[in-house]
Amino acid sequence: MKFFVDTADVAEIRSLAELGMVDGVTTNPSLIAKSGRKIAEVIAEICDAVPGPVSAEVTATAFDGMMKEGRYLKAIAPNVAVKVPLTVDGLRACKALTGEGAMVNVTLCFSAAQALLAAKAGATFVSPFVGRLDDIGQDGMELIADIVEIYANYPALTTEVLVASVRHPIHVVQSAKLGADVATVPPAVLRALFHHPLTDKGLAAFLADWAKTGQSIL
Repeated sequence: MKFFVDTADVAEIRSLAELGMVDGVTTNPSLIAKSGRKIAEVIAEICDAVPGPVSAEVTATAFDGMMKEGRYLKAIAPNVAVKVPLTVDGLRACKALTGEGAMVNVTLCFSAAQALLAAKAGATFVSPFVGRLDDIGQDGMELIADIVEIYANYPALTTEVLVASVRHPIHVVQSAKLGADVATVPPAVLRALFHHPLTDKGLAAFLADWAKTGQSIL
């Protein structure tokens, strides 16, 4: 499974990339707005820090506007994936932009039927939002299972399942078990994957035993 980090904090992205755990990045206008900087500058920096796909989202809701913004974002760097919403106009833009050679991430997916449409439109990624489904009493992982199963039935469909709205490590593990291609996670969740109390306890015990020997490896 690939890990994308869901943030526009360039320093945080660089720090996580140094660990070798970041295969790509997802951003949105809200995340970039927090930086107080121009979107093109932020996206360019992120693309320079991470060689994998960097999702940059359009804000237009009509086809012509999406195409104009999508082409602008695509021109920032070769690894930009234009993010469009799962609407009729968004799917039209997805089809057109992929036809022009762009990577496209179709976002705000909440049903398997929507995911099938995104794949038919040629999306590079489809982003089902598991946390938001959990918030309204639905099981977000059931959606991931359905999408993975449907895509597996049709080898000609190349769209990758990018699990979004990830809230905790269990979402990541469940997504991996179901065969999702990517999980995009907030930095805090990615860092939480490293930790287990028994690891900390075991390391402390090993170090205490070693200290008793009075030795040094070097």
